[in-house]
Amino acid sequence: MADTELSGGPVKAASLAPVHDPYAVLRNRDFILYLIGRFVASFGQQMLTVAVGWELYERTGKALALGLVGLTQMLPMVLFTLPAGHVADNYNRKRIIVLTTFGMGLASLGLTFISIYQAPVGWTYACLFVAGSARTFLWPASSAFLPHLVSRKDFSKAVTWSAGSFNLSSVTGPAAGGALIVLAHQHAAPVYALNACASLLCLTLISFVHRDHTVAEKQRMTAANLIGGFKFVLANRIILGVISLDLFAVLLGGATALLPIYAKDILRAGPSGLGILQAALPAGSLLCGLVMAHRPPLQKAGRAMLWAVASFGATTIVFGLSPSFGLHARVFGFLPSFWFSFLMLFLCGVADNISVVVRHTLVQMLTPDEKRGRVSAVNSLFIGTSNELGGFESGLVAQLTNPVFSVVSGGIGTMLVVIAVALIWPEIRRFGRLDTAAPEGEEIKV
Repeated sequence: MADTELSGGPVKAASLAPVHDPYAVLRNRDFILYLIGRFVASFGQQMLTVAVGWELYERTGKALALGLVGLTQMLPMVLFTLPAGHVADNYNRKRIIVLTTFGMGLASLGLTFISIYQAPVGWTYACLFVAGSARTFLWPASSAFLPHLVSRKDFSKAVTWSAGSFNLSSVTGPAAGGALIVLAHQHAAPVYALNACASLLCLTLISFVHRDHTVAEKQRMTAANLIGGFKFVLANRIILGVISLDLFAVLLGGATALLPIYAKDILRAGPSGLGILQAALPAGSLLCGLVMAHRPPLQKAGRAMLWAVASFGATTIVFGLSPSFGLHARVFGFLPSFWFSFLMLFLCGVADNISVVVRHTLVQMLTPDEKRGRVSAVNSLFIGTSNELGGFESGLVAQLTNPVFSVVSGGIGTMLVVIAVALIWPEIRRFGRLDTAAPEGEEIKV
């Protein structure tokens, strides 16, 4: 980029460094349609999660009914991840997004009628299974479709804005869902109906996207082709390293699963305090996303990711120890213990967002387009199951010992995982700029 200066004589050009424009990617028509569509759908899903949990417990009074929700949503992931990745690589990805979003909308409509007519709760789980199946096919297609919408140099920014929109929905969606249940006189049906409308709006916006995905050569659904994503991940050391790092960090650092215990029995903050604590992590991720969007791409992305996950582990440890300051103690002389705990969770969210942006950018940019669906499916399977298993691990350790030990030991384990990954995969430490992850025309080396 050059600047010109008139000084009564010839025009002089001064070479300047390229000006960083954080909003350039938002002027991309196709990307903004995709971004708004996915935000609307995610916002609706966050509301639905609150409504399902509230209604099932209201109707059954059993904690097991809530546990079955997670199992019902994880089962399709285990069953259909490999076919979902194959479908995303061999069929039109935009069409898959539209069709699966439509399926999720139908499931929400079913939940609406189940709630209105108080049908047996077994039908609720059936609808959740349908929605989970559709989401399993949606995730790899959506992740693999995003690189078609923006240039390589803008992809990390697109991931940052996309992650930010998800975090915004995670902060506002549950609050909106709870408020709507109260306004509807303790009925969840309006939330389900609104989510169905959100799905319809999302698929409409995605259908207006001009860019499309064309399959160069379709492959038959064979066992070898189905596991192609796993083979590629195992062969590419950087992708295997970053996925392993996130997998074990989430598995060990699952402090959020124990927030109800911290809010009720340790910090004595009650239901309102629980809501505030649950919003802390996505709020930190959202703020970090906004900061990252306004800064140039990371210059040392690999080191940034390692430091971010290490910071996640460290802040988890401090959060776990926060009750040691006493219920009414003031940390640093002015900060009450509850708000200190909130701050630690907020910082966990900041660190987590950096890790998510780097991991997702590297996974997509280091994968050839014909394999992106299957690799994205593997990534979503690892991260999705680690979330569920991480909550189980935290609960089991807390049951066998105590909640504080569970959280602190998980944070220590996360930091040890960072050290192990840095030693086993030194390529991650040496990785540089995110926007040059895979220069156009350069063969991917694995």
